[in-house]
Amino acid sequence: MSAAIDDNDYKMLDLLRQNGRLTNQELADLIGLSASQCSRRRIALEQAGLILGYHAQLSPEADGAPVMGVVEVRLLNHTPEASEIFYDFVRKADSIRDVLKLTGDYDYLLKVAVVDLASLSRLIQELAGLRDCVSHLRTSVVLERLKESGVVMGPRV
Repeated sequence: MSAAIDDNDYKMLDLLRQNGRLTNQELADLIGLSASQCSRRRIALEQAGLILGYHAQLSPEADGAPVMGVVEVRLLNHTPEASEIFYDFVRKADSIRDVLKLTGDYDYLLKVAVVDLASLSRLIQELAGLRDCVSHLRTSVVLERLKESGVVMGPRV
């Protein structure tokens, strides 16, 4: 794929973000290209690393982890050893779904999904137990998911 992507590529990326199950024919109808052009463009976008993958977005109940939270983490220091301890923990903890490295008061934002509040409490205790690298945590429980990955989660009542 060429270095630049055009408006049709951006349209395709936006449509696929909303619904990764769209066929090339459906994309073609929505964008105004042929199905073969959409297929070539999709492949090129994948090969360029602009489409990282396709997945199903599960409800928290289907996922078996209906309680969601966000945890802000401040590291004690940023030595390679402390960072590796933290990275190793987040790689192994299945309940940690997303990790974002931040600027500002906290170093990382963790999106977590757990079975219940007791499980969230255990996860927080485990994180706090990383005394050689974690200095401060701030946790919030998610009350409602309104929009994720650019997709509105359902009608508001």
